[in-house]
Amino acid sequence: MVYEFGWRDRLLPGTCILCGTASGQPRDLCTPCANDLPWNEHGCPRCAMPLPDAQSAACGHCLSKAPHFAACVAALRYTYPVRQLISRFKFNADLASGRLLSQLLVQRLITLGAPAPGEFVLVPVPLHPRRRSERGFNQAERIARIVAHGLRQNLQAGLVERVRQTPDQKNLTAAARRANLRGAFRAGSCAGLRVALIDDVVTTGATADAISAAMLTAGAREVRVWCLARAI
Repeated sequence: MVYEFGWRDRLLPGTCILCGTASGQPRDLCTPCANDLPWNEHGCPRCAMPLPDAQSAACGHCLSKAPHFAACVAALRYTYPVRQLISRFKFNADLASGRLLSQLLVQRLITLGAPAPGEFVLVPVPLHPRRRSERGFNQAERIARIVAHGLRQNLQAGLVERVRQTPDQKNLTAAARRANLRGAFRAGSCAGLRVALIDDVVTTGATADAISAAMLTAGAREVRVWCLARAI
C-alpha cells in the first residue's frame, strides 16, 4: 500500500527518519544526521561521478566519451544511509523517505543556483507500464513532482515513454547497459525545450544517456540530469 501524506502529517512535529529524534524543523531529518549524510559535494560537472576534490573539468570518462546530457546534479552519494532510504522508497513504498530525499535534492539545486521559474521542463525517467503496475507508482515521477513544486518548474510526466521492457540492469557492465537500452525509449515533441531529467539513482549514466539522446533527436535544446544520488 502506498501511503499518501495529508494536512495532518504536516501539522505534526518532524521526527528524524534516521535516528528517531525530534528534528526541530518541518522535514524529517535532524541537523546532526543531515551533516553526516554523504553529500556529493565534489562531482564531475558532466556526469556527477564523485571525485576526491573540486574540479571544473569533466572526469576522464566524460572527456573520452561525452554523454548526451549537458550536466548532472546528484545531491548525494549512493552509499549508507542513502542506499537504504532509496530502497525503502522504491520497493517498500516508503514515501516519507522519498519525500525527504527529494527535498534534499531541491536544497542542493538551490545551493548551486536555482533556475528561474519555468526555465526547465522536468521529465521523470519512465517505467515500463508492466513495471509500474507491479510497483504501484513511478519513484522518479514522485521525485519530479516535489522538485517541480519546490523550484517552480513545469512537469511533463508523459513526454518520454519506455516502449520496451528491459531486463534488470543491476549486474550489467556499462557497455551491456547501453546495448540493453537501445530502442527502449520514445520521446514526444521536445522542440526548443530545456529539459531536466529526473531519476533516483544514476549508476553508469546509460539510462539517462539513452533518454537524453531520444529527447535531443525530438528537438530538445538541452538536457540535464537531476537525481537523488550518484553511484560511486
